Amino acid sequence: MTDQQPEIVLDSRQLRMLAHPLRSRLLSALRMDGPATSTKLAEAMDTNTGATSYHLRQLAAVGLVVEEPGHGHGRERWWRAAHHSHGWRPDAFASDPDDRAAASWLSEYQVSLLTEMVAGWAREQFERPAAWRDAADISDFGLRLTPARLRALNDELHAVVDRYQQEGSNGDGAEQVIVFVAGFPRLGTR
Repeated sequence: MTDQQPEIVLDSRQLRMLAHPLRSRLLSALRMDGPATSTKLAEAMDTNTGATSYHLRQLAAVGLVVEEPGHGHGRERWWRAAHHSHGWRPDAFASDPDDRAAASWLSEYQVSLLTEMVAGWAREQFERPAAWRDAADISDFGLRLTPARLRALNDELHAVVDRYQQEGSNGDGAEQVIVFVAGFPRLGTR
């Protein structure tokens, strides 16, 4: 994965391509778990290989996944995410109703997946070692900020996460963790 881009900003075609549950799950699995074949992904996601293969090719057509060189033999194709993460600028899609719908769907879908992950941790935390329970945190904070200060806060939080991501940690006891950062205005208030 040495030629994997760190992050991309989605264009309209990529955004619309990801506004599909299986495609979003496929890209997420490749980002989190590394390269895989359509057969392995289909088994993991309890779907059929044909649909998985089709959607992987669709993701490849817009540059979100690529074939993994040096893997597979014969007709077996290994795929990997073409980037480590993605984002989009909401204003870029504000004028087109279809783009807006895709962005809204994808945002809500991602939040629902994150909610499931947080709920899973809450259910299973006492099955994990005390060190992990002590290190994990789910917090919320209510701040009064201007849009400019909120942008600065979010940028700073992303910079911290980027630094940890670049430094990595593959030592004893290291596990993949989820860091969820969300800073937005509280709805229903002004």
